[in-house]
Amino acid sequence: MDVSIIIINYKSAKLVLNCMQSIYQQTQLCSFEIIIVDNNSKDDCEEKVLAAYPNTRWLQTGYNAGFARANNAGIRIATGDYVLILNADTIVTDGAIDKSIALLKQQPVGVGCGVQLLNTDGSNQISGAHFIKGGLNTLLPLPYLGKLVRYLGYRFKSTVPSVQTITDKIEVDWVVGAYILVKKDVLQKSGLMDEDFFMYAEEIEWCSRLRKQGKLYLFAEPKVIHIGGGTSSDYYTTTENENSKNLWNKKGRQIIISNMLRIRKQFGIGWFLVIAGTYFFEIPIFFFCLLINKIVSGSKAMYTWKNWIDYIKNMGVLLRYFFSILLNKTHFYKVA
Repeated sequence: MDVSIIIINYKSAKLVLNCMQSIYQQTQLCSFEIIIVDNNSKDDCEEKVLAAYPNTRWLQTGYNAGFARANNAGIRIATGDYVLILNADTIVTDGAIDKSIALLKQQPVGVGCGVQLLNTDGSNQISGAHFIKGGLNTLLPLPYLGKLVRYLGYRFKSTVPSVQTITDKIEVDWVVGAYILVKKDVLQKSGLMDEDFFMYAEEIEWCSRLRKQGKLYLFAEPKVIHIGGGTSSDYYTTTENENSKNLWNKKGRQIIISNMLRIRKQFGIGWFLVIAGTYFFEIPIFFFCLLINKIVSGSKAMYTWKNWIDYIKNMGVLLRYFFSILLNKTHFYKVA
């Protein structure tokens, strides 16, 4: 078996079926198996999938295990020489799986790769990125301090971490989790995804360990459409899903906790304290800047007082998990 393709289902039967159809249509050169890991969807996806593709391997977690645990469950039973982590909300185009495997085989020190991800309109989507020291880029979504960090980054000509347009082949530090192809034998040394994570940032931390075993690449020629939001939009509301940089709703709450967890694991206690401290320092900055903004712009102000209050609530959640993350305590950091 060349490649084991792992797809997580969470109430997304239509997306899963469309994704699988594209795999079968576009993968002609490599032998593959598809492993669907279901996060207790309680829907009719299994019946529909097995009726259309009876060779599919179906694995039920029995609960909403999130991204890392579900993918790990699939990896543990995978028989392919390669493992492909593939989002349900993707459409494989123009032989992308065949091409990415062939290209990765040509890289003697390569351990994994991603492809050029596309939006549904055909425009390029961020497909991977470079690490920024201490995870300072996680400060960018902060309502006001984030703008200062961005200004300083441009002022000191810092490298833009995100890679949106791939030119031929680019070496990166991490690959977007919608499509990650890895050599299975490498996982014996790097380990699987960290199961403390529920959702978000787990593939970044995983890639930091994969990078210690070899190089990660993005290839321009293989292209995959990534609808975005996919299974997470069934867990978070559509409105929340449309604003991934919103730090004051349920989705933003999980993003904050996952980012802090990743920074602690990847960069250590010092950087965790710096980043977390900045998030807490944002509370008074948010208040005073919003106050001035309201006085000057009135109802046209960019943020609302509800945003500020909800941000404080999310900081309360971070405070609840603060010492567990600081001490690197084993825990399933799924935020309610």
